[in-house]
Amino acid sequence: MKTSCNSICMPNYIAVVATNLIVAAAVISGCTSNTEKIDRYALVARNNPHVTSVDTMASLTVGNGRFAFTADITGLQTFPEIYSAGVPLGTMSDWGWHSFPNKEDYKFEETLKEYDFGRGRQELYSVQFKEDGRNKDAANYFRVNPHRLHLGAIGFHDLDIDAISDIDQTLDMWNGVINSKFATDGSNVEVQTSVDPELDIVAARISDPSRHSIALRLPYPTGKHSDDACDWDADSLHVSEIVMSAPGKAIVRHSLDSTSYFITLNWDGKTEMTKGEGHTYIISPDADKWSFTAQFTADMTEGANPGANSIIAEASKYWQNFWKEGGVVDFSYCTDPRAPELERRVVLSQYLLAVNCAGDTPPQETGLTYNSWFGKFHLEMIWWHQAQFALYGHEDLLGRTLPWYEKAEANAKSIADRQGFKGVRWMKMTDPSSIEAPSGVGSFLIWQQPHIIYLAELLYRANPDTAVLHKYYPLIEKTAEFMASFADRDDENDRYILKGIIPAQETLRAAETVNPPFELSYWHFGLNTAQKWRERMGLERNPEWDEISNGLSHLAAKDSLYLAAETAPQTYEDVRFTSDHMAVLGSLGILPASPLADPKILNNTFDWIYDNWNWDKTWGWDYPTTAMCAVRIGEPEKAVNALLMDKRTNTYLPNGHNFQDNRLRCYLPGNGGLLTAIALMTAGWDGCEIENPGFPKDGTWDVRWEGIKPLP
Repeated sequence: MKTSCNSICMPNYIAVVATNLIVAAAVISGCTSNTEKIDRYALVARNNPHVTSVDTMASLTVGNGRFAFTADITGLQTFPEIYSAGVPLGTMSDWGWHSFPNKEDYKFEETLKEYDFGRGRQELYSVQFKEDGRNKDAANYFRVNPHRLHLGAIGFHDLDIDAISDIDQTLDMWNGVINSKFATDGSNVEVQTSVDPELDIVAARISDPSRHSIALRLPYPTGKHSDDACDWDADSLHVSEIVMSAPGKAIVRHSLDSTSYFITLNWDGKTEMTKGEGHTYIISPDADKWSFTAQFTADMTEGANPGANSIIAEASKYWQNFWKEGGVVDFSYCTDPRAPELERRVVLSQYLLAVNCAGDTPPQETGLTYNSWFGKFHLEMIWWHQAQFALYGHEDLLGRTLPWYEKAEANAKSIADRQGFKGVRWMKMTDPSSIEAPSGVGSFLIWQQPHIIYLAELLYRANPDTAVLHKYYPLIEKTAEFMASFADRDDENDRYILKGIIPAQETLRAAETVNPPFELSYWHFGLNTAQKWRERMGLERNPEWDEISNGLSHLAAKDSLYLAAETAPQTYEDVRFTSDHMAVLGSLGILPASPLADPKILNNTFDWIYDNWNWDKTWGWDYPTTAMCAVRIGEPEKAVNALLMDKRTNTYLPNGHNFQDNRLRCYLPGNGGLLTAIALMTAGWDGCEIENPGFPKDGTWDVRWEGIKPLP
């Protein structure tokens, strides 16, 4: 198979030397770091982002997975309006949500619409309506509400961005601190910014001979699909007040309709906070060197915050432990000139996911940086965000999130019940309440269903303890019950089929789609993994699950190529079927091999997609999907090429974020997919006997790694 030039070029945004894959005749085995320890500090430090000019796409974030604070060149959030169209300056948490008043008393039931998918009954789905009227208005309301809040911008007061020079800013990932230096008004200013590893507190140490004031600014939410969630021109719609004030401390209450929360500020010195215009609160320091902390809470707290020095020290301990204890990959021994860029993406992705995507709820696709899809999270993306935690030795971070499924179980059961299925049907788009967001696409997806089984399996593999089994088996059982119930018996052809769905490749339609290949393969994996859990629990295998998994349709093919669905024979002639996600490749890569697929046909399909796919219509996680399939079929060169393909949606910004387009400047599923692909490319999978199976054996990829676990 020929290799196209475009498949091996780097994004133009980042200067990279090489564009060609070097292929040598010699076959040299890959190398892990079993013989000498990786210098982990050097690995992290050489990839620290360094900013020397105003770049709204290079803002930097500190956080703890549940709460995050994104800063501009000042180390604070001095210019939120200027950065709003770049990577915005968010202050966001798991708990900070708001709903506009439901003045029309809309009921969720008004978002439901009946569909007949040939199961002998009407099934109710929560959708968006095209026809004007109360149903459409109700669906729009519940799609927008609740939405995630920007909790408040903290930055220098009345500073002019054009007056700033000599910018020298570094994100020190080893210690979890942003070190910022700049000159303004004749002063050299230094700021250190960090976030407490447990509490929702941002801390800053400041050296500033000009003693510029600091301002807390509180916005009203916009309720828009994708933005910084800041309406700075709606002062009359919300209320804020200082509810406690003393030298060195103040508590501000912010009330937005029925939502209220508190910001507790502590600072050095004897000055008191003053109220500025609108919802602005100002601290004026009385020394050149001083510090402050700001804690965001749903309820008022009376005690003082830990000091800035303490928070910065605790953050340093946390992040050093993160890097010392988890899995890492060192590309410094590689001679392929693309290796440093791949290493940069990996290290920055590890940091960004730990900052944005390790909370008590599943993460949104833009994390805690800014809102997308109104700040809601997508359960089909949780695998992409969080599978890597268990593979890189951070299963505790995955363990923070998965218990949310227990809270969502009742609503998931109600979805299954109203559609006539057993068990629980996990919603696609939701929020901490677990209410399903109306969607003309998301409500028909099913590939989020087995994710809880896969993720719990990764947790158990990382920590094979009976406590893990007992905690997650009830969820696995009910998930598998739905999966078994959802599979339809096709007596005429003596098989089980999947129908009435929009597959992961979202360009297909629910009413006409039968047997998409990835979903079939995932059903097989999910049901068989659920059986393993039954056996670990000392239970007999469920005969119905065996019957269904053994009787699932084989993947449908035409001309020795797998189709996007059995009902899509025109797959390779219609651009609708060769755009968006190449989900068929998930059948082997994301998943281990199954008897539903023929290896030869799968190889043919990979070759066609690699050479011909509409790559300009893909997403950030499609490149790792392609790479993982390439690894499993023995094409390591193409795995590397896929990860480094020169396409807009495969761009990684200076701060490490996976850029998609002007709407999605951050796309963390791309970062998580990259890490999972690298885990497969290094540690392999169960039964793999090749060292570094995802890297060419031509002598240019001497990849060394520690602490990474194989995939199933």
